[in-house]
Amino acid sequence: MGSIPLLLLLFLTVLSPFSRIKAEENFTWEIKKVPLVINKKTVTLSSPDFKAEAKRELNGTCGIECQSRLPMPSVNDLQDFLSYETVYENGTRTSTEVYFRNFDVQAEHEVIKDTHSRRKRHVYGMDSRFSISDKQFVTNYPFSTSVKVSTGCTGILVSPKHVLTAAHCIHDGKDYVKGAKKLRVGILKLRSKGGGKKRKGSKRGKREAKPAEIKPSFQWTRVKRTQVPKGWFKGVTDDVAVDYDYAILELKRPQKKKFMELGISPTVKKMPGSRIHFSGFDDDRPGQLVYRFCSVSDESNDLLYQYCDAQPGSSGSGVYIRLKDPESKKWRRKIIGIFSGHQWVDVNGQQQDYNVAVRITPLKYAQICFWIHGNYADCRDG
Repeated sequence: MGSIPLLLLLFLTVLSPFSRIKAEENFTWEIKKVPLVINKKTVTLSSPDFKAEAKRELNGTCGIECQSRLPMPSVNDLQDFLSYETVYENGTRTSTEVYFRNFDVQAEHEVIKDTHSRRKRHVYGMDSRFSISDKQFVTNYPFSTSVKVSTGCTGILVSPKHVLTAAHCIHDGKDYVKGAKKLRVGILKLRSKGGGKKRKGSKRGKREAKPAEIKPSFQWTRVKRTQVPKGWFKGVTDDVAVDYDYAILELKRPQKKKFMELGISPTVKKMPGSRIHFSGFDDDRPGQLVYRFCSVSDESNDLLYQYCDAQPGSSGSGVYIRLKDPESKKWRRKIIGIFSGHQWVDVNGQQQDYNVAVRITPLKYAQICFWIHGNYADCRDG
């Protein structure tokens, strides 16, 4: 599809009176007590080589059926997976071990408890993406929260100085990608272009100034710190590595743009229309922000399987939904996942393709929130 029309955008973002009443009854953000993911020990490692090639497409082997046959990870396993590496702007690197407090295994594995019927497989058809070409929309919330990562991916602002993106945009499972050594983030801002030129045409023979054209363009800022969970690393996890395909980038310079809040992913049946939304910088539409929404086809504890139209470049986009706040009674968007990208997955012994998003579970929420705030007091309720 082409540029998104104003009326259609309003239709997509504003609920009808009937659906609003229904959503108020059924679709509300649930306040959950989250566990504490606490740093146990940090050691200094050698500097990374930064020699890996950035991945354009993920090739997983463990799909939804495969994952359902995996044993439930132990607390020790999960502590290994959520331990993490930190890489700083000067190339130094540390490794941090974590442990949990107030950890509720049942809350972390809500999907397993929740019985749900498998949805019919959606087939890719007409391209359902919308280019957000209106310069006012693209630089205003919620679209303004989407940012470009210099390795070729997308990210989303989750604080004035933090960006959430996919781990594979930074690390291939064995080493950090080449572009991660001097990582930058681009934020779309309105700028004047072409001003100051003169043109002929007035009756008095004077030359008039040509009005400057206002266009959105990227303002780039350096990343001072990158954090990646060890669950993404080869040798720590294999079949479940994509479950940990997320990373946090701390910017060198805070931004004044409004960011999007983190949320804990509800089960699909608790999402309005079982639908998710995200915007990214798809490679086939250079310089354009591309918005899409679609229904989730299936889910596991850590992944959302769907057929949103997407191209390379959109990996790392923040997946969000809109629910009602139980206290203020106002509608709020929150990020409940990270778009990982296209995956070939094993379904009943055959390879099928899905688009996969990593859902934010209570544990992941606690970890990402701590990376952002640096304390536990701000991360107790999801």
